[in-house]
Amino acid sequence: MGERCGWVGTDPIYEAYHDEEWGVPEWDGRALFEKLVLDGFQAGLSWITILKKRDNFRAAFAGFEPQVIAGWGEAEVIRLLGDAGIIRHRGKIAATITNAQAWLKIEDEGGFSHFLWSYVDHAPLQNRWESLAEVPAFTPLSTQISKDLKKRGFRFCGPTIVYAFMEAVGMVNDHLVTCPRHGPCAALGEARSK
Repeated sequence: MGERCGWVGTDPIYEAYHDEEWGVPEWDGRALFEKLVLDGFQAGLSWITILKKRDNFRAAFAGFEPQVIAGWGEAEVIRLLGDAGIIRHRGKIAATITNAQAWLKIEDEGGFSHFLWSYVDHAPLQNRWESLAEVPAFTPLSTQISKDLKKRGFRFCGPTIVYAFMEAVGMVNDHLVTCPRHGPCAALGEARSK
């Protein structure tokens, strides 16, 4: 059995995230919304910071239910700016509301999950990286998805954020080939595509 991907470190929260979530294909539209929003909040910070606050985020943002968040306004922004359990950034909080509104439109047009997964023909892209140095920060595809999301009204979804999101939700398998999670994540993608 090989070693985990080198970015993980030794924090048990990070290890569990790597071993149980990262790279596992996510097909649920609400869960995809949550992960995209959290990746937006992570911009400029470490992912471990978000992971440690994730339960607080879920409580503060009504379980990341877009139907609820889409109706929020300034009162909720003010409430969230006072919540020490989350990242208190006005722009990112306001973007979560507009992102929920954009999500609802895409959901009505055939589904947010279908919208995103159609970029990879509904099957995870399988990379075979041998070192972290090979893994890109963004790709032409993440740049295109970012542009398309922005056209639809999403914010805090640049090409690097979108690529990190694609890795997290298993649209792309970027576990190193030496990582014990590469094969199982690849198998999950193959099972879905059959």
